[in-house]
Amino acid sequence: MSFGAGVPTVAVADLKDGDFLLDVREDDEWKAGHAEGALHIPISEFVARYGELTEAAPQDGRVHVICRSGGRSAQVTMYLAQQGVDAVNVEGGMQVWEAAGRPVVTDDGQPGFVL
Repeated sequence: MSFGAGVPTVAVADLKDGDFLLDVREDDEWKAGHAEGALHIPISEFVARYGELTEAAPQDGRVHVICRSGGRSAQVTMYLAQQGVDAVNVEGGMQVWEAAGRPVVTDDGQPGFVL
């Protein structure tokens, strides 16, 4: 699935442990299951909560943006790029993450699922 030219992307298989991950799905999706250690800022609140990202993201590191399938994260990736942030869209989102066998957990560390 392609969301337009010019959106930098990365495959789930190319992500390494410790890469900074920003999940922009909504609260119900996050509660069902997410990548452990990801920062959660729903796209609907993103601009208002932008400061949380700048505080949490590595100074000279890359922000890997993820949603369910890649559409919302592509929008946030483009916004971040316009702000001068090194950001990439995680291709296929949490659906591909889960299909690749990457762990999906709930807030209490139990196994989760992608909603």
